[in-house]
Amino acid sequence: MAPFLLIAATTGLLYAASFQAEKIVYDHELTVPAGERKLPISEQVAAARKAHPEGTVSAVRPSPEADATTRVMLSGVPGVDDGHTLAVFVDPYTAKVRGSLDQYGSTGALPLRTWIDEFHRDLHLGESGRLYSELAASWLWVISAGGLVLWFSRRRALRKVRGTNGRRRTLGLHGSVGVWAAAGFFFLSATGLTWSAYAGANIDELRTSLGQATPAVSASAGGEHTGHGSAAGQAGDAAHGVGLDKVLAAARSEGLGDPVEIVPPADAKSAYVVKQVQRSWPEKQDSVAIDPASGQVMDVLRFADYPVLAKLTRWGIDLHTGILFGLANQIALMLLALCLILLIVWGYRMWWQRGRGSAFGRPIPRGAWQQVPPQILVPLLAGVAVLGYFLPLFGIPLAAFLAVDIVLGEIAYRRDRRTDGAGTPAQ
Repeated sequence: MAPFLLIAATTGLLYAASFQAEKIVYDHELTVPAGERKLPISEQVAAARKAHPEGTVSAVRPSPEADATTRVMLSGVPGVDDGHTLAVFVDPYTAKVRGSLDQYGSTGALPLRTWIDEFHRDLHLGESGRLYSELAASWLWVISAGGLVLWFSRRRALRKVRGTNGRRRTLGLHGSVGVWAAAGFFFLSATGLTWSAYAGANIDELRTSLGQATPAVSASAGGEHTGHGSAAGQAGDAAHGVGLDKVLAAARSEGLGDPVEIVPPADAKSAYVVKQVQRSWPEKQDSVAIDPASGQVMDVLRFADYPVLAKLTRWGIDLHTGILFGLANQIALMLLALCLILLIVWGYRMWWQRGRGSAFGRPIPRGAWQQVPPQILVPLLAGVAVLGYFLPLFGIPLAAFLAVDIVLGEIAYRRDRRTDGAGTPAQ
C-alpha cells in the first residue's frame, strides 16, 4: 500500500499549499481597491451578464470584504465542464468585470486548486481514479495502528539502540515520527473515507438511518406561491420575482452575514435560497429560503440545529481540506503529508537494510496466526469481516492478499516436501 499512500501524501501536500497559491495567482480577479460604497448586487450581476450573456446565473456571491470582488456563477456555458461553472468577477464599487475563470465545488476552487484537487482525488482518471484515494484512506489507519503496536511492543528494546547507526537509527526516526503523527493519520483516514465513493456511501446510509443526515432548507415556494413565476420573470433568472437586492436584504434581516451565496429559483415553484458559505472557524452555515413573489422569508435553517453527526462530518471535511482553521490548518496538513512521505521512505530503507547485500529483507516467518488464542482470533476475524464489508477497499485487497499469500505458502510447502523427499536416502 505504500506507493498509494506516497501518491496521496504528495498530492495532498500540494493541495494544502494550493489555497495560498490561488490567492497569489488570481489576485487580479479576487481583489480590488477598497472604495466608499458598494453598488446594489443587481447592478453588479447585470454587468456580469452584459459581459457574459451565455448560460444562466446559478449563484451569486456578493463581495464579502472591502477589497474582495463579487462572483457571479454561470452554468451551461459552452466550453465549461459539467459540474463546473464560469465565475465572473465584478468590482463591487464600479461594476467593472475584472475577469472570468472556471470554478468547481462549494469552496469556490479556481483552475489551479481544482486541478490539484482532482489530481489528489482521482489522478485525473475520473471515477475509476477515485479507487486509489479510497484505497489509501482505507489502509492508512490500519498501517498506522500496526506501526504503533510494533513500536510500543518493542519500546524497551529500542531504548537500548538509540543513537546507533544504520538500520537501528532509521528505525528510531521512523518510530518516533510515526508515534507523533499517528493521531493525524487516523483523522485523515476517517475524514477521507467520509466522502469517498464506496465507504462514503455506506457512511451516508448509516447517518441517514440514525437520523443524522445533513439537513437542507426547504426551497419549494409551494401552495399560494405556485404560479407567481410567470408573472415575476423566468425561473433561473437572477432577476426573478422581487430581485436580488430585496432577497439579500431579507437574508440580512435574518442575521445572515457575509460571506453568503444567493441561488436563484430553479423553476417557477422554487424559492430563492441564501446560504452562508464561511467554512473557516467560526463557521457560518445558516441558510434561508425566500419567496420570489413577496420577498418574505419562508424557511430558516441554522447550523446550530444540525444533528451532531452532520456537524462532525462538516467540521471533519473542512479540517481535512485545510479550510476550518485557515493557514494554520494548511500548514498542519503539509507537515502531516511530509511526515507520511518520510515514514514511507524510511520504511523502504529499513526493508533494504534488513536484507543481505543487495537483497530486500525477508518477510516475517509463517505460522504467527497459529499462536494467537482462539478467543482472540475469532472475534478479531469477525471484526475484520465487518470492517471489510463497510470499507470495500480495505476488505477486497485484504482478501486478495490473503488468497495470494495462501497460494504462495502452499507452493513453498510442496516445494519443501519435494526437496525433503529427494534428499531422503532409500530404505
